[in-house]
Amino acid sequence: MDKVNNKVPTNRGFARQTLPPATRRLVQLYSALLFNAHLKGFIEGEIYQGKTKFACVPGLNCYSCPGATGACPLGALQNALGSSGHRMGWYVLGIIILYGVILGRTVCGWLCPFGLIQELLHKIPTLKIKKSRFTRAFSYLKYVILAVLVVIMPLWYGLRHNIPMPGFCKYLCPAGTLEGAVGLLANPVNADMFNMLGPVFTCKFVIMLTIGLACVLCYRSFCRFICPLGALYGFFNRFNIIGVKVDESLCIRCGMCVQSCAMDVRCVGDRECIHCGECVTVCPHKAISFTLTGRGRDVRLKTSRRRTLGAVALAVLCFALLGYNIPEKKVPTGCEVGQRLADFSIKCLDGTEFHLADARGKVVFINLWATYCSPCVRELPHFDAFYRAHKNDIAVLAVHSSLTTDDPAEYIAAGNWKMPFAVDTQENLVWNIVNGSSAIPQTLVLNRRGEVVYNQVGSVTAEVLAALYEKAHQ
Repeated sequence: MDKVNNKVPTNRGFARQTLPPATRRLVQLYSALLFNAHLKGFIEGEIYQGKTKFACVPGLNCYSCPGATGACPLGALQNALGSSGHRMGWYVLGIIILYGVILGRTVCGWLCPFGLIQELLHKIPTLKIKKSRFTRAFSYLKYVILAVLVVIMPLWYGLRHNIPMPGFCKYLCPAGTLEGAVGLLANPVNADMFNMLGPVFTCKFVIMLTIGLACVLCYRSFCRFICPLGALYGFFNRFNIIGVKVDESLCIRCGMCVQSCAMDVRCVGDRECIHCGECVTVCPHKAISFTLTGRGRDVRLKTSRRRTLGAVALAVLCFALLGYNIPEKKVPTGCEVGQRLADFSIKCLDGTEFHLADARGKVVFINLWATYCSPCVRELPHFDAFYRAHKNDIAVLAVHSSLTTDDPAEYIAAGNWKMPFAVDTQENLVWNIVNGSSAIPQTLVLNRRGEVVYNQVGSVTAEVLAALYEKAHQ
């Protein structure tokens, strides 16, 4: 024991790299802003659906957040599993593995916007719950949530019902409630969305408040006990490239690193470690360092290189903010009530083409929907039944979003549908003409002269369709 305690630190091992706490906070703020660079989305109450939305960001950041410029890896994974009956989401699995191998739970400590929110909540002065064997045992809950809500439920529901069901996003995720639902509902232009809320949203809102309170009392409660994305990244923590590493030749096993860590770690770099670097500053023998090149060696960035890297990062952020927020010239679409809708043609999934001009003289129903939208899928049979009953007097077109998480054609082929379906073009032809909302379903009704009599977001029933049909005759 004396030999261990009297161990003399040497200069062997990799060079030690320490990072001040302010650096991590700056990176957290930077990533939160970069991942949500579509700032005008908060002003306009719209979700960005541009070219970068298909890409998964590393951290937990809701796809439906008005500012989000990319997809959440956890939501994308659930949709991929829910669509596995048609095709496997290799891109999603590949990108998560890539993030895991390079970063592991360094994502949680440095790049996750919701992680930053938790840490800011914990700064509220109150009595704090310290970690113990109970919190350590409770930390295994997130692996159960990962297995049940992220893997089993989407996979089972997708194979059984042919519809993606992101269980974690729908029933639990507080990031989705805060960033997505609250972010959209806080804008007055989305006041009509309140009629779409139900018991599920109420439960999720209560869950969000409960988790927020828990984060005030207990450091990163969601991250430690609930987050399945952190659980997933934790499996890569033993061999991730970027993170904190221990020089075994300098370590004296004093345990100060574990004692000072607010997470439920048993040793530096285990599955619960978020690589925040706090242990680097408390290690008395400087045995812990933040390495950028993996095990065995670290590269110290010179001051000039750090400045260059900072300048490049700032330039990227400025470019992103300008690119996502430059006002676009909007062409009048004529989709307000009383206006005549501009003509368009689109190829349907059955090989035919829908020409709006050919539907003149009929009442036209245009429904915007997507396979990943549960309310959309539930209301489709009402449109199809109404089309069958009034086929000679109405025209119906169901337009799927250009964003596809699975194959709409396969979904349509699996049912006995009579009405025509189409997938919007990458330029969002129909979506732009009818002023399609990022919130779906959306229904637009034209009278026999091609004038808009109804254009609203929200689900419809058979009774509503009948009333709209009568309205179009007035």
